[in-house]
Amino acid sequence: MESKRRYELKERAVKQAETRRRIVDATVALHREVGPARTTISEVARRAGVGRVTVYNHFPDDEALLGASSEQFVTENPPPDPIEWKSVKDPEARLKSALAELYGYYRENEPMIAHLGRDSTIVPALAAVLERAGAAEHQAAMADMLMAARKLRGKRERRTRAAIGLALAFGTWQRLTGEEGLKDGEAAKLMARAVDAA
Repeated sequence: MESKRRYELKERAVKQAETRRRIVDATVALHREVGPARTTISEVARRAGVGRVTVYNHFPDDEALLGASSEQFVTENPPPDPIEWKSVKDPEARLKSALAELYGYYRENEPMIAHLGRDSTIVPALAAVLERAGAAEHQAAMADMLMAARKLRGKRERRTRAAIGLALAFGTWQRLTGEEGLKDGEAAKLMARAVDAA
């Protein structure tokens, strides 16, 4: 009798985990397609094949659902790790390599990144999730790694750091490859030259 009960509890836990996964999958897909601000619980429930109450049972508020979907997206689409750039000793080669990798990441994930950036200004729960996830810290870590090989001080250091920050920005990549029509490699080379000129 006890083994049957353990089996039933295990089976229930497996079903709950699967339901949770479907809800998170549906949320991530909607965030990629329309963004968090335009994602409704009704549509999440419909796509996950559950009722609205089930969504709320698993995720009682927006922040819980946004946190789970953000975590899943980052796990499945990890951003570049600036620690890996350390192996490239020459600062110019490191910058070009880093920008090529980062711009490739932006290309693969453009809809999601664009929607998150747009909606973080109007969805307080999203802004809180992104802050907890360390989005700003990741940008700073990338800039630090690209500055690390450069022995600069004073005004030159400030200008170079500012140029690197601009080169790393998603909006810069969007402008150069979208509005200006550059390929990712061309955009990376242009921004590397801009950093050198700083």
